[in-house]
Amino acid sequence: MSQLRSRRRLALAVPVVLSLTASLGFLPAAASAAPRAESAAQTADAPKLAYVVNTKVDRRTIASVEKAIGAAGGTVVATYGRIGVIVAHSSNPDFAKTVRTVRGVQSAGATRTAPLAAAGTKEEGAVEYLTAAQAERTEAASAQTPESEPLEADQWDLRTIGADKAAKINPGSRKVTVAVIDTGVDDTHPDIAPNFSASQSANCAGGKPDTSEGAWRPYTPEDYHGTHVAGEIAAARNGIGVAGVAPSVKVSSINVTDRANGLFYPESVVCAFVFAADHGVEITNNSYYVDPWLYNCMDDPDQRAIVDAVNRAQLYAQKKGTLHVAAAGNSNHDLDADAIDDASSPNDTTPVERTIDPHECFDIPTQLPGVVTVSSTGVDNEKSYFSTYGKGVVDVAAPGGDRRYQIPDTPSKDGRILSTMPNGAWGFLQGTSMASPHASGVAALLKSKHPWASPAQLQALLKAQADRTACPESYDQDGDGTQDAVCEGGKRVNGFYGYGIVNALRAVK
Repeated sequence: MSQLRSRRRLALAVPVVLSLTASLGFLPAAASAAPRAESAAQTADAPKLAYVVNTKVDRRTIASVEKAIGAAGGTVVATYGRIGVIVAHSSNPDFAKTVRTVRGVQSAGATRTAPLAAAGTKEEGAVEYLTAAQAERTEAASAQTPESEPLEADQWDLRTIGADKAAKINPGSRKVTVAVIDTGVDDTHPDIAPNFSASQSANCAGGKPDTSEGAWRPYTPEDYHGTHVAGEIAAARNGIGVAGVAPSVKVSSINVTDRANGLFYPESVVCAFVFAADHGVEITNNSYYVDPWLYNCMDDPDQRAIVDAVNRAQLYAQKKGTLHVAAAGNSNHDLDADAIDDASSPNDTTPVERTIDPHECFDIPTQLPGVVTVSSTGVDNEKSYFSTYGKGVVDVAAPGGDRRYQIPDTPSKDGRILSTMPNGAWGFLQGTSMASPHASGVAALLKSKHPWASPAQLQALLKAQADRTACPESYDQDGDGTQDAVCEGGKRVNGFYGYGIVNALRAVK
């Protein structure tokens, strides 16, 4: 992922599915005791927090739990009955503890450590906008190649995976939609407007979908992340700006960012997955991790409830035919390691230093079962210096940029990814956030060619078409004599590249 408005963002990566599945399988049964009356009393100056309450899915149980939420001093914000997830707000400091004792409740916990707050914005300057001088040079270079978009000469990433050639064979089907679950998409951008699906777009901030006109757009120009991602996937070949990997598929926007701080809270992501599934989305792109915990540990009741709720939602979407593609993260972590030091969580209040086991503490949604994990590469097809990795974790790799060690011979000589920005602009970003949409674009091309493929079949096709890439003999990028990361595995599958680097041309052939 690249950087976002309020802080450094890290995308996710997939660990051992069996470990997570087993952990989720042993969620404790709910106790049968009724909530105590005294727990419902609210302290006048207590902060209001958001919660997810996960229940059995029968209507009687859900109705009973909703009443218990009220008795415990909570307010129901949204109920997703088909997956047994209820989003609630409460100022009662004992709310989660009380609700966990209610019959039918399987897990419950706070989704944040900071209180619900009024709206506000914080500027973040991670992007470098394309200058007029750069655009002039790039347009001149692009003009030498027939049928190129004006800025395509700077899109080394398309050529690396054969997307420029693939577009001449099959640019993708209008029957395929990729939903960008992110900071919102500026659908008025001339490169995005031709392929935008408003009917499959919404704002899910807070856990309840808002489908009013424009609700899916970024709150401010600084919330550019989702617009950049959308352009990478499906910027139209219309003689304007850049091209996407799948320039004829549809793209939609599900804005899940909190207006106050730009964070991606669990209840918003639950809403997004359910909304995407119920509105016929074939693929979701997830270039983020669910806040406020980089890793959600199953021995913590709040974090366990977060994993449970988001997993229910993404599995619901998978069962309805939606494939989820997610970024591996920008921390250069080995997600198959015995231990990882995390000093970034919780990121909505004061982080604490902790050491976690990535097989027991999960970066979500990327580490959830069935989600495609994507690591990042640069122009030389080597792992980007920032990209998280891990044997048995990464499924495929894709271009995400590397401005430090892998510089392309392009007009702007920028190792990052050029794509769309709000207000009709274009800019360079790097991160596994940029790698994930390249894989989503290739998945959209595969879905266009194989319209009846299930999410599991589509993931298998994505792995099968990838270019096998072996571990490098050395990964001492800064030349100090120390390996900057250790790649384990063979050419067929390994921790840096998974099953290989995605190949758009092979996907359409």
